[in-house]
Amino acid sequence: MPKRGYHHGNLRQALVDAALELIGTRGPTGFTLSEAAKQAGVTPAAVYRHFEGREDLIAEAARQGYEIFADLMEFAYESGQPSALSSLEATGRAYLAFARKYPGHYVAMFESGISVNRTAELATVSSRANRVLERAAAGLCQQGPPDRRPPSTMFSAHIWAMSHGVVELFARGAAGSRCPFPPDELLEAGIGIYLRGLGLVPPDE
Repeated sequence: MPKRGYHHGNLRQALVDAALELIGTRGPTGFTLSEAAKQAGVTPAAVYRHFEGREDLIAEAARQGYEIFADLMEFAYESGQPSALSSLEATGRAYLAFARKYPGHYVAMFESGISVNRTAELATVSSRANRVLERAAAGLCQQGPPDRRPPSTMFSAHIWAMSHGVVELFARGAAGSRCPFPPDELLEAGIGIYLRGLGLVPPDE
């Protein structure tokens, strides 16, 4: 394997890229720092110039993932404007697209057990992604009957949970092959049922 990262002046990113590859094939706990160093083409001792342990390395992978994720969510939200419904639906599709395109980042963010509060930088960028969905939910909530209108934070949490569930059950593994419906259609139908139940869209939409 050709040496990379350290010999090109970018050891830190080379290690993150190596970790992402290992996370994608072995999971977040299926490799050691020494293996990440070998994957990056450097000595194990070189890792400690940038990371104190495997969890710090995974946390950096998660931070970078949230940066990409937040950018995608913001783009999706804006692409749906000025329709609050279109913006919300677009953020749901962006969630699925992110999980497909960036599986290593996705696992580091949501399946590694790393707290988003582990570092200030990680907390900040994860909050940015969450605020996009909350903004989309708040815009749509205002169109519903006041007596059936949930708090926007609860609303966004429901949509996030639905998106996450579709990804976990049908978009990333063998379970998807047993479902006759594409993940995107499942999510769109689920969001539609949820919104109709709140009176946010008419029954025929």
